[in-house]
Amino acid sequence: MLAAWGAAGSELSPLGAGLINQTYAVEGPRGRFVLQRLHPMFRPEVNLDIDAVTRYLAAQGLLTPRLLRTTTGDCWFGHEGQTWRALSWVDGMGIERVADAGQAAEAGRVLARFHDAMQGFEHRFHGSRSGVHDTARHLAKLREALAKHRGHPRYRCIEPLAGRILAAAGALPVLPPVPERVVHGDPKIGNILFSHDQRRALCLIDFDTLAPMALPLELGDAFRSWCNPAGEDGSRAFFSLEIFRAALMAYAELARGFLLAAEWGSIVAATRTIQVELAARFCADALEESYFGWDRQRFASASEHHQLRAESQLAVAESLLAQEAAAETVVREAFAG
Repeated sequence: MLAAWGAAGSELSPLGAGLINQTYAVEGPRGRFVLQRLHPMFRPEVNLDIDAVTRYLAAQGLLTPRLLRTTTGDCWFGHEGQTWRALSWVDGMGIERVADAGQAAEAGRVLARFHDAMQGFEHRFHGSRSGVHDTARHLAKLREALAKHRGHPRYRCIEPLAGRILAAAGALPVLPPVPERVVHGDPKIGNILFSHDQRRALCLIDFDTLAPMALPLELGDAFRSWCNPAGEDGSRAFFSLEIFRAALMAYAELARGFLLAAEWGSIVAATRTIQVELAARFCADALEESYFGWDRQRFASASEHHQLRAESQLAVAESLLAQEAAAETVVREAFAG
């Protein structure tokens, strides 16, 4: 793989803790870069989208990793049915969870800059996945997993959790129709690169999920990640209204100039929707054990890890529901003054 980028024999080490792609840092003859093996769910052509978007962002003066061509000028390298790509190195660090309001505000600003920049972007996407946030489909998959895996050794402890998730889904509000915008698709805190002192957000990374989508769902995905100080693996997860306020106020500094009322008015509902949806996805994989990566040092099985993740997302959704009125007040303050 390294030879495809003229870096045969270079030093290579694992990088990050992503749930999907396998990622490495490479010290090559022409400097440091990132090497990734894509998860099979991503088509190789997603790299054409990444190349187009990152070139567009760089042309507008935004810091961004750039796709590196192979020695033969290709956007990716295929080998034994697997897809590999290389990206330029951005000197920064990832964080697993938001520590305080300052980090939350920085995350909000960097996401707003990205959304603002993408307003003028026109592109036919090659690798985007349809239905990423098709909540009904994810709930149906959870029901299918329950019916299919009754013999799973941990079924008896997972089935009650699934019942709670499905009940929470039944109480979700209907989101209003809004126009689609080009979004990142996975703006969790781990996909924002920070300065080494962790005080300044530099840029977004991991663009496999780029797609046109309803912006409230993008923001809901951001806030479900940013506003849970315990993190996805935390056993005492909750929704932090303080972090939500800091992130949203910073995001609105720029975004109030382009967001529609229907978009900002459904942020809280979309956040709870994404929390329940992700809980359903983790819960289904606690039975199927086929999609998300897991921590083999902390957990005895993928099922055990995914169950904790599902419990965490459901707890955050319940915490947000209990603070819904206060969260809606924050939204109105941010966008309606």
